[in-house]
Order: sequence, then structure tokens, then C-alpha cells
Amino acid sequence: MTTADRPVGRVVPRWQDTTLPVSDRVDALLAEMTLAEKVGQLGSCWVGNDMAEQAEGSRVAPLPDVFAKAGSVPLAEASRHGLGHLTRVYGSRPATVAEGAAELVASQHTVLRNSRLGIPALVHEECLTGFTTYGATVYPAAIAWAATFDPDLVRRMAAAIGRDMRALGVHQGLAPVLDVVRDYRWGRVEETMGEDPFLVAMLGAAYVHGLEGAGVIATLKHFAGYSASRAARNHAPAPIGRRELMDVILPPFEAAIEVGGARSVMIAYSDVDGVPAGVDSWLLNDLLRDDWGFTGTVVSDYWAVAFLATMHRVVADTDQAGVAALAAGIDVELPNTLAFGQHLMSRIRDGELCESIVDRSVHRLLAQKVELGLLDPDWTPESSVATAADVDLDSPANRALAAELAERSIVLLDAGSALPLVDDGRAAPGRVAVVGPCAADSRTLMGCYAFPNHVLPRHPGMALGVTVPTVVDALRAELPDTELVHEPGCDVRDEDRSGFAAAAAAARGADLCVAVVGDRAGLFGNGTSGEGCDTEDLRLPGVQADLLAELFATGTPVVVVVVSGRPYALGDVHPRAAGLVQAFMPGQEGAAAIAGVLSGRVQPAGKLPVQVPRRPGGQPGTYLQPPLGANTDGISSVDPTPLFPFGYGRSYTTFEVDDLRVSATELPTDGELAVSVRVRNTGARAGHEVVQLYLRDVVAQVTRPVRQLAGFAAVRLEPGASARVRFHVHADRSAFTGRELRRIVEPGEVEVLAGTSATDLPCRATVRLTGATRVVGHDRQLTTPVDLQAGETDADEH
Repeated sequence: MTTADRPVGRVVPRWQDTTLPVSDRVDALLAEMTLAEKVGQLGSCWVGNDMAEQAEGSRVAPLPDVFAKAGSVPLAEASRHGLGHLTRVYGSRPATVAEGAAELVASQHTVLRNSRLGIPALVHEECLTGFTTYGATVYPAAIAWAATFDPDLVRRMAAAIGRDMRALGVHQGLAPVLDVVRDYRWGRVEETMGEDPFLVAMLGAAYVHGLEGAGVIATLKHFAGYSASRAARNHAPAPIGRRELMDVILPPFEAAIEVGGARSVMIAYSDVDGVPAGVDSWLLNDLLRDDWGFTGTVVSDYWAVAFLATMHRVVADTDQAGVAALAAGIDVELPNTLAFGQHLMSRIRDGELCESIVDRSVHRLLAQKVELGLLDPDWTPESSVATAADVDLDSPANRALAAELAERSIVLLDAGSALPLVDDGRAAPGRVAVVGPCAADSRTLMGCYAFPNHVLPRHPGMALGVTVPTVVDALRAELPDTELVHEPGCDVRDEDRSGFAAAAAAARGADLCVAVVGDRAGLFGNGTSGEGCDTEDLRLPGVQADLLAELFATGTPVVVVVVSGRPYALGDVHPRAAGLVQAFMPGQEGAAAIAGVLSGRVQPAGKLPVQVPRRPGGQPGTYLQPPLGANTDGISSVDPTPLFPFGYGRSYTTFEVDDLRVSATELPTDGELAVSVRVRNTGARAGHEVVQLYLRDVVAQVTRPVRQLAGFAAVRLEPGASARVRFHVHADRSAFTGRELRRIVEPGEVEVLAGTSATDLPCRATVRLTGATRVVGHDRQLTTPVDLQAGETDADEH
């Protein structure tokens, strides 16, 4: 119904009365709904889902044959009692903004015609590397955001994504991914923000703040334990204990809710210690709702409810899966209604399911529809896309932000003898050979949830929809007076070595060789990185390591650029490279950022959110290790020392961190401490440094990490300039899960360390926590506020 269709003087129902509180409006609507209408709100429909008909090599989800029937249900039938969500109207196939908006309007009208009370559907889309739709800006992958160590930059990106989505009638975005990396072999490392829970928490909360601030519901995923799967296999069991879950996996979700204001959570596919997330009432009710006070919606990952029967086998069939998942705390089934269908009515009549459980979930979803304005009397499908025609999904402002993120994310591992290529005392090389499978392939710059990699493989022949220069293109523009020759050498993943000879010849005939190696993102085995693209070890994919060996043997200096979604073992590469750069899938503006770092125009600023291993085996091995996990005293024949540690990254200037000051050497277990250091730019160029603060529990009742990140600040300084970075560290920041599985702050000595990486920590002090052991909960301090003061200061710290 449109506004014009309403009779003059019509009484507005209480649930459309915008002067009433949200809860009152929802209660009034629930009272008007039949049981069938309530159940209808629990489901979703993916219009145009062609998963059963995809070309070979282009799957977007596992087991498409099993779920083809869901994609074949027409929207009119799927919504005949109403509908909770419309799935990926813009993100399923290439379409213009006008075409997508028209489809959304038509779909909403179908839902409204089938809803006796006129309840629209909530529209959700993917948005991990930008709005996942044709022609939208492709930002760097999440692992690249993490390399910036800059929450405000991530917030700005998320706000831009949210504004574009909201203008097109989208209400919910399926991001961010808050899984903490536990094993680099996992294919979805590229979607994460690294291996430290505090870094993931702060960047994730910033993303949520930006998206929610634009009026789009942020969805935290994957809750919880997904990244801890055995052998890093997608969907594999997560054999972790409650302590690791509480101290490593869950803190980012908690912070994104409390600090960021997230309104939705998506469950993980995996099971933790034998209990799938979809039936884990402790996780979804006791912890999330009761302890954390979360009031938003819990949605299933795609087909995860049905997977309880087909993959986990904890219930007999899909119908039972729906009953179990709803009772455990899932509110909405995505992307299609398989398990939350009308069969639930008979389960209620038979006493197997309480209607109050249905009411509970429907209340949560309807509250969000009220908050989004969908139940206001003047809302229409047309009004939801009224400004769509004015939206440029790849605007100059978006591209500038994507370029800023890309430039800040590039990690200089070693300048070696060749970088920067252009300097005050060095002219650009006359002839450069650009070699490697990632040098002239735009898709290698983007993650698996970027539209060109996620959807376009099912539409061969379609243009990318956005301009994505290659590294070869960018180097030609960056070095206009240099002769560039290009040879791929090999494919990203094939075993074909027939291109080695031409690549080696090009290198021999050049003054310098730039080798661009790494990943091409894909889905379910159709890439070397991405969902379902796990790896057995951390060798460079295919024969790329052999290609590098051929290039090194030519005697020409070789600068190696790794464009990847995960860290690869570079112990054999580093000693032979004339320069080494890590670029974590930097997006559509990434090639220019890489070229700028190589030339020296861009000052490298990125820091490693994951360690770079020395050897391809011996996984998993993140920096969060207790003493025995990091031991190198000959106890094991496997040395866990990384080639480059967490938080590491160089630049073309130099920085010094010194003059540590602490406000006290003792504080109570409920007190706060000020810790400050001075950071100075001791080089000749302006640049960014990330000052990092770590804590080490000297003696604790359970084993604790040798060091763990507790605070960080990105600081930009001109040559010769300095700043004082002050961290406000509450005793709660030392909390951990004790022997009785309660989170505690324990008295005793805590070492405070500051520097520029997890192993470069020149500033150290010891503080003693005094008083009784405190049990802390969700109300504890989750953040470490930071103040920056330019210039020298001799003021006492208080």
C-alpha cells in the first residue's frame, strides 16, 4: 500500500504510531499476528539464487544440489504468510543500480501483498570488502584493514559502505568477520583482522560503529570458534576448550556489541568441543543474552540450520533442526526458509516447541523493522530507494578512501638493497622486468567476497564493473621513464613451468626484476585463498617458489611483492631478495599503492596483523603462545620463531620509542595506570609509526601468553618530530579466565612493554597489582584509551 492509497482519516494502528516506544509498537503488532504470520517472519528468500545451475569452478556455497529446492521456491510462495528477510537482491548477479532498485521494489510489493498486516521484509547484503554488488568500490580485504592498525580509517570506510547500501534500500550488512586467526592455513584468513583479539576487537568495533552510524545493521560473524577449526579446514570441528574460547575467540564479539553497538550476530558453521553453534544455548542465550545483554537478532549463516541435520547430524532431519535452532536462540534463518517453515506450527501444537520461543524471536526482528522505519505509516518500497538514482557506487570519494586504505596497509618487510626504486641519491632503473602471476591479474588484488571474485566467475565475459589497474599498469604509470617488460612466468596455482624460461630471460635482460606472487581468491577450492580454499602448508601456491628460485639465479636484483590473503613462509625468499613487500589483497586501488611503495612516493606504514612464518610447516603458530608454545631451547626440533613477528613493518624513515613512564608501580586490582612513551621520527622523511603496548603476566594460576597486545596508536610524524603516547590501562585489561572458568583480575606482577612490534619492545617496566582477586564480567573495561601529545614533555604522569 502506498501513502496515496490510504483512506483519508484512517486510524493508524498502534504498531505504526511513531510516537510510541519501539517495544510497545512491537507488542501491539505481535498481538495482531496469527501464528502462521509469526512463523513467516522467521524465514527468508533468495530471489534468483542459481546455485544449482552454476558453471564448473564457480560455486558460492557448498552442497548446492542439496539446497537447489530452496532456490526454486518463488517469492510469492515463500512469503505467503509474510517474510523476515530478502537475501542479496543486489548481490546475486550483475545488475545496474536502477535494475537492482526496481527488483527490490517489486520484491517488497510481493511481500506486502502476501502480508495481511503489510509488514515489509528486511533486506540484507554482503559488505566485507565494500558493498558486494556490481559496480561498487572494492576496498581492501579485512586482513589489509588490520595492517593499518587504524580504527578510525576502518570506521570511515564502513560508514561509506553503509551510506551506499542504505541509499539503495538495504537494511543489514553481513560484516564484519571477527574470527581471530588461529592457523594461517585457513582459507578465510583474508576475511579476518588478524591473530590478536584486541586488534580484531578495536577494528571490528570501529567497522560496526561506521556501518551502524549509516543506518545499516552490522552482523558479527562467525559466532563462535569457526577460525579454530582442526587443521584449518573449513567447517571442521574446533577442538578448543572454554578458556581459549573465552580469552581469544569471544572478546572481539563482546567489544563489537558493547563498544560498537552491533545489532546482529551470525552463528558459525562449526562445532566447539562437539556442540554446533546453532544448538548451543549456553553461547546464544546464557552468554550472549544474559551475560552480555545483547538484544538484537541472531541469524544463521547460510543453510547452517539445515546443516545441523545434514552435516553435524545432531538432529534427524531439517524440521527437527529448525526446532532445535530456534529453541537454542537463532531468530532468523538465512538465506532461504528450509528449517524455520510452517511445520513449526505443528510442533507447537504437539507441545514440542513453545509459542513463546517463536514470539521471542519475532519480537527481536520486528523491533529492528521498527527501528529501521519499515513499519512507519509513510514507508513504501519506492521511498526506500528514492535516492538510489543519485548514488555513485564507485564515486571519487570512495576510490580515494580505498586508495588511502591500500597505501596504509602495504607492509615493507625489508627495503633490502633496491627499495625505494627512486630516491634522492638513486635514479629510477632503466629497464625493469615485472614477473609473476599476480603482476597483470586484477583479480589477485581483491578478496573472495569482492563482487568480481564472488559472483562474476558465474558470468564469463562480463567486465569487472569497476576499474582495477594491474601492478604492471601501475608501475608503468609510476615509472614513466623506465622500460617495463612483463612475463607471467606461471599461473597462481597450476604446475605448468613452461613460462619460466621467458621470465628468466626477461629478468636477465633488466636492471631490476619485480616479482609479484601470491594468491587469487576464490570459493570452495576455486582459488588459493578464500572461503573453502584452505591449504596443507604455507608454501607459495603452485610453482611460484620455483619461479622465484629461477629469477634469483639470473643474478639480477629481484624485489619480491607478495599479494596474498594469508602469510606465506618466506624463509628461503628473504635472504635472496633485493627487497620484500607484503600486500594483503589491497583492493581496486591496490596496484597504485604497491607501485607507490616500490618507487618511494608512498611511505610504507603497514604492520603485520599476522606473523610471516619462516618455514611452511609446523602450523599453527600465532604469536599468542604461553612459554612452552614459544620455547626455542631444544625441547622440540620445530622452531616456532617467525621470520617477521606480529606488529612488524618497516618504512623509509626511522623511528625510536623510548622514555617509558608509568604513573605508579603498584595499583589495586580495580585501579588504572597511565603508561606513556615518547616516539621520535629520527629519519629524513615523514611517516607513520604504530606504537604498541603489551602486557605479560609474570606468574598466573593458568599459563598465559608470553606477551599480549593491550593498546596501540598510529602516529604520523614529520622528520625530527616527536610525540608522547599515553595509554590508560585499567587493571581489567590483564583479566583472564582462571582455573574455575571465571574471568578474573589476579594480584601479582605484570610486565608492561612498549615498542613497534611483538618482539621489538625496548621499553619495559613492572607493575604490581595488589588486593584481592576480582571476578569481572561484561562490565569490565574492554578498551585502552590513548592520548597523543605532540612534542617533548617532562610533565609527571598521573
